[in-house]
Amino acid sequence: MRTFDDKFNLTPEQSIFLAKKKWDENVYCGMRMENRAVTFPQTKTILNGVNVPDVHLDDIQAILNMRDAWRYLLSTVDEPVTFEYWCKLNEYIARNEALEWGKLRTGCVSISGTDYTPPVPDQEQTARALYQIIEAENTSATDKALEAFVWGTRGQFFRDGNKRTSLTLANKILVMSGAGILTITDKYMEQFNELLLIYYNTGESSQLKSFLYENAIQGIVINSET
Repeated sequence: MRTFDDKFNLTPEQSIFLAKKKWDENVYCGMRMENRAVTFPQTKTILNGVNVPDVHLDDIQAILNMRDAWRYLLSTVDEPVTFEYWCKLNEYIARNEALEWGKLRTGCVSISGTDYTPPVPDQEQTARALYQIIEAENTSATDKALEAFVWGTRGQFFRDGNKRTSLTLANKILVMSGAGILTITDKYMEQFNELLLIYYNTGESSQLKSFLYENAIQGIVINSET
C-alpha cells in the first residue's frame, strides 16, 4: 500500500495563514462535493455576510454551517483530534440539516449511485478506528488526513454532512501539522466524484488517495535564496 509523505512543512504561523486564505475555497469545495447549486462568488458573498437572493435557504445554511466549523477548527488548532472533536465538527456542519447532528447515526443510510450500504456504526469500534488513524506510528500527517477522509466518507457515520465533516477533519490534521490543506477545485471535481464512486463500490482507497495527494493538497512554497 502506498504511503504519502508530507508535501509541505509549514510553521504554525504559515499554516494558520494558509488556512485563513483558503477556507472560503474549502467551504465552496464542500458545497461542490454535494452538488449544491452555488458558485464560488456566491459562496464568498454569503461568507461576507451579504444576502444572495438566488441561493436556496438550505444552501445558505450549509455554507454558514461550514463557516462555523472552520471557525471552530481555527480556534482549536492545537487541540488533539478525538472522537468528541470529530463529532463536534459534524455538529457544526450538519446543524439544522438532519434529524440530529454531532452523534453517530443509529439507522441505515444509502449512497446515491452505488449499491453499497454502510453498516450502522458502533460507537466503541468507530472511536477505536479513528484513534488508530490519528495515532498510527511512522505515518505522515498527510497520510493520516487522507485516510481519515476516505474512512469518513465511506463509513457515512453521521446522518448528514459526512463528506464535509471528513474534509474538515482531514484539514484539521493537516493544518495542525503544517502539512498544507486539502481542497478539490472545480477542475478536478468530476474526476474526484468518479473515483469516489469506485471507492464506495470496491472499498479500495489507494486510487482515490493518490488522486487527492497529487491534485488536492495545497500549501505555501517558500523560495529560498541561493
